[in-house]
Amino acid sequence: MGERSKSKGWCGWFLVLVVAAVVAVAIVLFIRKKSDNSDKPAPVPGPPGAIEGKYSDALKLAMQFFDVQKSGELEDNKISWRGNSALQDGSEAKLDLSKGMYDAGDHIKFGFPMAFTATVLSWAILEYGDQMDAVDQLEPAKASLKWITDYLINAHPSENVLYIQVGDPKADHKCWERPEDMKEKRPLTQVNTSAPGTEVAAETAAAMASASLVFKTSDSSYSDTLLKHAKQLFNFADKYRGSYSVSIPQVQTFYNSTGYEDELLWAASWLYHATGDHSYLKYTVQNGKGFANWGSPTWFSWDNKLAGTQVLLSRVHLFGAKGVSNSDNSGLQMYRKTAEAVMCGLLPKSPTATTSRTDSGLIWVSKWNALQHPVASAFLAVLYSDYMLSSRTAKLTCDGDSYKPSDLRKFAISQVNYVLGENPMKMSYLVGYGDKYPKYVHHRGASIPADATTGCTDGFKWLNSKNPNPNVAVGALVGGPFQNESFVDSRNNPMQGEPTTYNGAVIVGLLSGLVTTSSVVQSFT
Repeated sequence: MGERSKSKGWCGWFLVLVVAAVVAVAIVLFIRKKSDNSDKPAPVPGPPGAIEGKYSDALKLAMQFFDVQKSGELEDNKISWRGNSALQDGSEAKLDLSKGMYDAGDHIKFGFPMAFTATVLSWAILEYGDQMDAVDQLEPAKASLKWITDYLINAHPSENVLYIQVGDPKADHKCWERPEDMKEKRPLTQVNTSAPGTEVAAETAAAMASASLVFKTSDSSYSDTLLKHAKQLFNFADKYRGSYSVSIPQVQTFYNSTGYEDELLWAASWLYHATGDHSYLKYTVQNGKGFANWGSPTWFSWDNKLAGTQVLLSRVHLFGAKGVSNSDNSGLQMYRKTAEAVMCGLLPKSPTATTSRTDSGLIWVSKWNALQHPVASAFLAVLYSDYMLSSRTAKLTCDGDSYKPSDLRKFAISQVNYVLGENPMKMSYLVGYGDKYPKYVHHRGASIPADATTGCTDGFKWLNSKNPNPNVAVGALVGGPFQNESFVDSRNNPMQGEPTTYNGAVIVGLLSGLVTTSSVVQSFT
């Protein structure tokens, strides 16, 4: 009888302890949840912290793809299978257009996406130059940027003339040869007052303006030259409005423009940052209602710069700027609200989350070059996350639900990790990264042995070869998976297997933002 009573006593005390433990855990979880949802901003990051090894390795590879794509007389060439090429480009107009970069797996220099590459690369350097420097990638980034801007300067020989293409895409695509062996004619295409091209002129202005900031301290004379061209090109683009897709219908086949209004806002935003001239800021505000699609999120790409513009102008609103009028500040607020709508669409648990995703969570918008959109979106998410942290902005609200900067960074990490191999194919879509990556990349130079001698058409045997590419297009970000997350590694599958130089810019920007943590500067000047 006594033993039984004693046992019951112990059971009672045990139950009391269990209940107390459950209550304690509940209190801790409640406090933690309350803390997580508090309005207290996260600490501002200091100088670059610990290096994230896998992103450092990936960044060093991605940076090399710019070397793979370079045209002209190469300097300090680190790609063993590349050599000098297209040395006579521009000669028919008595210009030196030998530099610049080939667009993709072909040998055309398309000025519209090339200028976008330069703008995004400049943006990445301006925001994350210290993080690039922490892994010895700042100087390679600046060198690649200058290789493009040297070309863009020469492509703008007078105020209202801009050469926007070197080579004939149809003729180029009838050949499969190394760029070093090209002997075909390379005709030039220009926009001017009679055949305007507002979007390409404005994008080139954005490239020049942003790059002028990159070189402002290291080479002030070069920076001044870039800024002079940027101002002239913006004036040309704005005064002689017209789409290059209308003026030059043949460009529609490859880089058709869906409108030029976004590029005008994008260029004006960069010119404001580069000059501090409030007239450019007023331009973005006064034209925002008609051009910016306020309240409507869009995808950032070579063709549509609205999301990028909204994030870039949000930085002005978040950090504040001297001399901004109340009316201009109200316009900036609209850009910021739209940027936050973009961010809310990206966050997977947001009430307004986009459904444009694969089952594994990759943003998926287009079967052609599918990875451009998730990588570009992730780049913007990292930027906005860092703007929030550095401006001590605790949260953004999506239809009543609150999200922290860390939520945006988590989304960005999910996208880049997918690219680097955390996907159903267990494949890295960044060539050279990991053990499994595309071996049949749709790229002429990579597919032909460096010691082979081929003409225009006999090189097609290398396109159709069943052997892997003899040369690694190191750092190339290929097109990527279909929506069902399958990928066919075939040289005859450019939809999925062709890399682009502008993809290189957005992946470099994204990786630079993730390679370590650091606060962003409040002003580029």
